[in-house]
Formats: sequence, C-alpha cells, structure tokens
Amino acid sequence: MAQALLETKHLSKFFGGVAAVDSVYLEVQAGELMAIIGPNGAGKTTFVNLLTGELAPDGGQVIFDGKDITRLPVHARSMRGLARSFQITSIFADMSVRDNVALSVQAHGAHSFRFWRFAHADEALRTNAMARVSELGLEGRAHTLAGALAHGEKRQLEIAMALATRPKLLLLDEPMAGMGPEESRRMIGFLRSLKSTVTIVLIEHDMDAVFALADRIMVLASGAVVAIGSPAAIRSDQAVRAAYLGEDDLEA
Repeated sequence: MAQALLETKHLSKFFGGVAAVDSVYLEVQAGELMAIIGPNGAGKTTFVNLLTGELAPDGGQVIFDGKDITRLPVHARSMRGLARSFQITSIFADMSVRDNVALSVQAHGAHSFRFWRFAHADEALRTNAMARVSELGLEGRAHTLAGALAHGEKRQLEIAMALATRPKLLLLDEPMAGMGPEESRRMIGFLRSLKSTVTIVLIEHDMDAVFALADRIMVLASGAVVAIGSPAAIRSDQAVRAAYLGEDDLEA
C-alpha cells in the first residue's frame, strides 16, 4: 500500500488528567474520504485540532505527506496543504461570493502581505477566483453578496474558500450543522462531487451523510478508537453500537 497522506501515531491529548484523545493511530490514504464519528464528548474536534495545530499534543506524532508536522504552527500546516473550513470563522457578508473566494486565494498566496488590497481590483485574481467558484458549482451566485446566501450556501462558500487554497487534505467539522433535510441533501451531493478532487476528513453527526459519503469510518469514544472500517463493517459492529448506547443513529 502507498504511503498514507495523513498518519497519526499514538496521538494523545489530556485535559486535567483526562484523556480527550487517547493514543489514536490513523492512516488516511490520498483520495479517501475518512469520516470520524462518535458520541458527544468523544474527542472528535480535539483530534482535528491536533491535526491542524490549534492544539499541541501531549504525546504522539502527526505525519502529513511524508513529513512530521507535529510541532508546526497552524499557518505552516496550511502552506503544506492542510485546510479546514472551520478555521474560516466567518464569511465577508458585504462582499460577493467571488470576492470572498478571491480573498482566500490572495491570503494563501506568495503575496499574502497584500491581503487587504481589495481582490476586485486585481483582474488576474478575479479571473482565478471565478474559475474556482465555477468549479464548485457556485457560479450562479458569484456576484451575490455572501450575507444574502441561505445557510447551506454559506457553508458551501466556507468550504469553497478553504478549497481555493488548493489543499491536499480538507478537514470538515460538521458541515451540515443547522441544515434542514433539503439543504443536507444538497450538501451531500456537493461533498460527493469533491471526492474525486481532494482527500477529506469529515466529522459529522448526520449518519445519512456519513454512510452515503465515507470510504472508511473511525469511531471514537472517550478519546479512544472503538473501530475503523468500511461503512458496512461499522454499521454491524457491536462495539460501535455499545459506544452509542443503543442510539438509533446507526440505522440511518
């Protein structure tokens, strides 16, 4: 098997002596969509924060694209090809969809110190941004103010802004949070369309989305790995059912 794009080795994080992430070993192959699920408080977001560098581990390693990035800061990991939609805390509501994407491209580029130069004044940047907006199916909303978008479209724009940096790995923390059934269906279709273009690690409570999208699933409970496997294997795993305390979520 080829070297994994992302690998964690015995990755651990403690808060007050309690293991939030407990010696997690994971490999994610290039082109894979790996979903991470688990009950509330399982350690899912803490684990992703260790991947992005927002938290420093108390033990273990993070290997990305063959390099040890365990001690690299957030921005250095971003420049190596890690992107997280959750890190983009807000869209620019008074700017168009296209210009939001243009700013993301500009901020990640070699001249990011010119970030506050308005993107719409740079024709090459505008063209580049429009191409990326079209790739992600937002061309019909390119000139719409971001603040006027529906909730699902705003989440899609946040993902588009992360993808505008051309990452090797995209980390998504509950992209369907707050969505109704129709918006969730559209987001599942959007994420399915991305699978051929970027490796994805997905944290999501919506089991319909997880089982529709994931190539493999890792289940966490109390910071530890309960199981890793295909959706079919996870659905039938008794240890996973026990971790969910008999919840019906896995029947989705």
